[in-house]
Amino acid sequence: MMKKSMKESQICIGNLMEPQQANVSGNVHGGEIMKLMDNTAGIVAHRHARSNTVTARVDGLEFIKPIHIGNLVTFEGRLTYVGRSSMEVLVKVYVEDLEIENSKKLALTGYFTMVALDEKGGPKEVPQLLPETPEEERLFSEGKKRYLSRKKN
Repeated sequence: MMKKSMKESQICIGNLMEPQQANVSGNVHGGEIMKLMDNTAGIVAHRHARSNTVTARVDGLEFIKPIHIGNLVTFEGRLTYVGRSSMEVLVKVYVEDLEIENSKKLALTGYFTMVALDEKGGPKEVPQLLPETPEEERLFSEGKKRYLSRKKN
């Protein structure tokens, strides 16, 4: 099986938060952001596997900063590790108040385990991952530790 670089499947998506996405407190509902994070992870996994994928697990979802209506939210997704048919995707969410200069801040992070599917809906083998920089090596090593830890449980 061939290897692919991490940057080949990386993605960045921006969305302006709208009133229908608010909760009763006036912030953007956490479930709305989680859905968009899952979509981001799905695109990253699909680009890597070149097949349909499903979400198998979400880990380490950390809400750091609230998101408000009218904020620009940027979703950055990248692979950190791949197994035989599974892929771990790190999704970082940044929030920016467009009326304030240099206001972009990290708002959420989470790890999504995605599984590639074949035409019959079963697991499909995916290309291996080729880390190219020291940061990618670190992400890969940490991803492998999480993968092996999940396999034990």
